Amino acid sequence: MRIPKLPVLVLGLAFAAGGCTTAADMPTATLGETTLLFANGSPAGTARLMRDGSGVSIAVAVSGMAPGPKGYHLHTAGRCEAPKFESAGGHLNPDNRRHGTLASGGAHLGDLPNLQVGSDGTARATEVVAGGEAALASIFDADGTAVIVHAQADDYRTDPSGNSGERVACGVLRRTG
Repeated sequence: MRIPKLPVLVLGLAFAAGGCTTAADMPTATLGETTLLFANGSPAGTARLMRDGSGVSIAVAVSGMAPGPKGYHLHTAGRCEAPKFESAGGHLNPDNRRHGTLASGGAHLGDLPNLQVGSDGTARATEVVAGGEAALASIFDADGTAVIVHAQADDYRTDPSGNSGERVACGVLRRTG
């Protein structure tokens, strides 16, 4: 039995297209990274700043967290002094905008969507960094930038922190590329 070539070709292309990732979606360079630590010094996860075809993204992976949504943000200073990590300062906000995507005049550079920590205490997320390449000057400025994970969900509107509670993990982004 002879199988017509055109339907096989169309079917093959449909399967191939469904599994494709565009070049714009693939990371092309790691720009910075950090190990996130809990206040007791034990590892809480990692964060990696990456360039891809469409801009700059941050990829975060955490473990050992209480389940539920957690706010996480880029903070103004590259310092993580335990136990409260207040040395990291406020959220990275070079344009003096309001906090959160639901606030009038928001969001600022440090705002990121909540991490959804599962019942196993882990979460992974990759998010676009507002401002793209231009944001790198603020992220890698003289005093650096910290990545902070908070104890509670960010409400995306309460200025200046999103009402996301205590800082439970911190890491300083170090330029790698």
